[in-house]
Amino acid sequence: MKVGIVGAGMVGSSVGFALAITGYASEVIIMDRNKALAVAQAEDIAHAVPFMSATRVRAGGYADLEGAGIVILSAGVSQKPGETRLELLSRNAAVFREIVGEVLAVAENPILLVASNPVDAITFITQRLSGLPPQRVIGSGTILDTARFRSLIARHLNISPQSIHADVIGEHGDSEVLVWESARASSVDLASFAQQIGAPLTQAVRAEIDDNVRNAAYKIIEGKGATYYGIGAGIARIVRAIARDEGAVLTVSLVTAHVAGVDDVALSLPRVIGATGVVVDMVPDLSAEEQAALKRSAELLKGITDALQL
Repeated sequence: MKVGIVGAGMVGSSVGFALAITGYASEVIIMDRNKALAVAQAEDIAHAVPFMSATRVRAGGYADLEGAGIVILSAGVSQKPGETRLELLSRNAAVFREIVGEVLAVAENPILLVASNPVDAITFITQRLSGLPPQRVIGSGTILDTARFRSLIARHLNISPQSIHADVIGEHGDSEVLVWESARASSVDLASFAQQIGAPLTQAVRAEIDDNVRNAAYKIIEGKGATYYGIGAGIARIVRAIARDEGAVLTVSLVTAHVAGVDDVALSLPRVIGATGVVVDMVPDLSAEEQAALKRSAELLKGITDALQL
């Protein structure tokens, strides 16, 4: 499958690198307003390909997105000093209006993957501007938060993260909801598993994991300025699910008709992803506290997008 990437910064280039070394895409087109940056990123990634796959990687423009089945949007403007979140979103809406229009002029009915922050609001904006069915406009959402959650639980239990089934839902941000109620290690209730192996999930352990999931990005940004490898791999995983029509269950953001008593809001839930985009939405079993937290998260996101002038 041919995949386009709009935005050749650290996130876009990390996605390109992940796609190239895994071979999930047959061709990757990298583009950016800074054409020299796009060329440099594409060339650097292309030089890694002979060691790992047969993916073709090159820089290009919008015309080169013709035939792309997936277009990843990792562009956007940065926040100015003193600028409110809503003002930043309004400026990004203008940027995405141009980008989405250019993409859809050449790529016929693509799946758009949004990797720009704040991802839930940008996913909402992109779906509205594109007019595509919501199932074909997918935000990276909490896919990385879920990976962090599973990794930290696995580290405590000293098992593989692939054996942990636990989700983070809602906003990709401070109001996200870590779902402990339905978490499992293999097919075993997580708390029971932890007790059986002598590593109980005490309230202190849960609080530490919660803190590390919520603040992981802040800690990484403090140390090196930005996060990009994790989300690069997460976006590549979504591409694989689409390209191979896997029916994989991933926590991604989507404009959702009804969730937790809130209508028409973009947030993350576990969703089945295949060749046509999102196939099915699911809500995991939640405790009363988690259900209330999801409602608060949905209301927060709804308030932000309702205030936008699109």
